[in-house]
Amino acid sequence: MKKVNNIELSLRNLQVRTRAALDERILTDASAALAESSKRQPASKQSKLWIRRTIMKSPWTKFAAAAAAIVVVVILWLTLVNKSGTPAYALEQTIQANHSVRTIHIKKFTPRVEQPEEFWAEFYESGELLRCRMNFPQTEDGPKAIVWQQNKAEVWQEAKNMYAIIKDKSISEQLRQTMEVVDPKLAVQNLHHLQTEGKVKLEIAEPPRKDESIRVTATYLENSHAQGRRVVLTVDSTTKLVGQIEFYHLNKGEYQYEGRLEIQDYNRPIGPEMFTLNIPADAIRIDQTIQEVGLPQGDLSKEEIAVKVVREFLEAMIAKDCAKASKLYQGLPVELFEKQVGKMNFVRIISIDKPTPSDRNNSLRVPCKYEVEVDGKKSVVQSQVYVRPVFGQPDRWTIDGGI
Repeated sequence: MKKVNNIELSLRNLQVRTRAALDERILTDASAALAESSKRQPASKQSKLWIRRTIMKSPWTKFAAAAAAIVVVVILWLTLVNKSGTPAYALEQTIQANHSVRTIHIKKFTPRVEQPEEFWAEFYESGELLRCRMNFPQTEDGPKAIVWQQNKAEVWQEAKNMYAIIKDKSISEQLRQTMEVVDPKLAVQNLHHLQTEGKVKLEIAEPPRKDESIRVTATYLENSHAQGRRVVLTVDSTTKLVGQIEFYHLNKGEYQYEGRLEIQDYNRPIGPEMFTLNIPADAIRIDQTIQEVGLPQGDLSKEEIAVKVVREFLEAMIAKDCAKASKLYQGLPVELFEKQVGKMNFVRIISIDKPTPSDRNNSLRVPCKYEVEVDGKKSVVQSQVYVRPVFGQPDRWTIDGGI
């Protein structure tokens, strides 16, 4: 601010005194104009001389010279004030602005998906996640709503009429990783960290007007974990908060659009009803907080524990041990298995083949064949059973029921 103050003082103390050279230059310009005018309307030599003397003696001539000098100084002052009083935008400004964020509401739009996903989150003053809700209108299991609070996740799947409660401290880390993708606060912190490591190239386009948004283009470089990715942030020029994040991936030399996040609200109070799921009385309820599900992996490989889970589940169904089958199948109610074994007898296991990775819930796909008997008739069933780690308990494995 010292430079600005010095300039303001200079303006207040400015006393403009015209010099002979400046006067002569102004006079020459005026004479040229008169000469041009004389072509259109001839004037006598005496009238020209009179006009010249009049201009030289006129106080307006000196005023015009002074005004010209003042304009130059003012333009210089405005330029310096603009540079010193309005610093260039940097990610640190958005990180600082995010310190005041306590609630956020986000929509995620994906090409060829009709309905956007929605996220609501509340944060402690420290910035840590207090609770959140995530609505997924379209999944392979139908619409899904998740509420997380107090290290406990509630999952409601309307199409399956299934309600699950999952509790484990480590699930908060999984939620944090999910929120890192959709929470602009964490996204900006991550970009800033990668920038300091030289793994992201930032291009910042500041608008000429304050009511327009700043655009930040972040391109992940070859030495980053997300090589071939690009994100474009739209930042409010006044609040410095992110209003939108667009995602792109490199394909055949061009960055193609793959979706965006739109921040609907910052710091708008979220009612407690948003974090309460209305579950019908007849819903299938799975509570993993009151029981231990799956099998411990121990020293087995992922493939070995996946085969073991499938084998013990089929053996439990053959023995009509519904309690054990429930434990191996994410803790589904025992009553469901009792209904199943009442309709179908599991006779024997024919084969269990080598597991292969799948895209479903970080699971392994285990092909198997077994024989069943229905109404006295036997038949062979070929199946693909998905087995994965229990949510929040990566050392235990269970059959994936689509929670």
